[in-house]
Amino acid sequence: MASPASRTDSPSRRRLAVLAIGAALAVILTVVAVLLAMTTAASFTAGMTAHAPFSPTEADGMIPAEAPLTVSDDRHPAMTGLDGDLREALRSAQAAAAPEGVVFDVTSGWRSEEYQRWLLGDAVRTYGSEALAREYVASPQDSSHVTGRAVDIGSLDAQLWIIEHGREWGLCQTYANERWHFEKATDAGGECPEPKPDARG
Repeated sequence: MASPASRTDSPSRRRLAVLAIGAALAVILTVVAVLLAMTTAASFTAGMTAHAPFSPTEADGMIPAEAPLTVSDDRHPAMTGLDGDLREALRSAQAAAAPEGVVFDVTSGWRSEEYQRWLLGDAVRTYGSEALAREYVASPQDSSHVTGRAVDIGSLDAQLWIIEHGREWGLCQTYANERWHFEKATDAGGECPEPKPDARG
């Protein structure tokens, strides 16, 4: 026959066992969630070499955040890689905006496929899902930056000026959620198409 002490300890031991099992399950679920997140992010960086993580350079069109370009730049790949019609439209529009003190500061132009893939992978890591990432970053296959047909403008004054006057040169905001993203989407003086909701099209 069990002693009174052992009968008293039995429910406590059962409670401790249940708590231990619960804690173990929580740890397992956390590990599974982390692995799933890592797998999702990895799927977007599959084109990058495993032994040497990609780091974008000027040759890929990377523009340092602290040193945006002007539309007159003739050396940086982000500008020289732009579609010629877009580049000329930007320069003509800038000439018209300059007397008002508005400067088109280019924060992104042409990008290499590798750079675009890196940006998408970084967005997946930042937002935690493919769906959210693709609202702001297109795939290399779908990106207008990779084809040289898009430019991002940094300053609010310049963005608003182009939104208001840009169609005179065919410059249009093409994504509703990206006030800074412009493409030559119509003929000079034409009507801009309705912006797409986001980068998913």
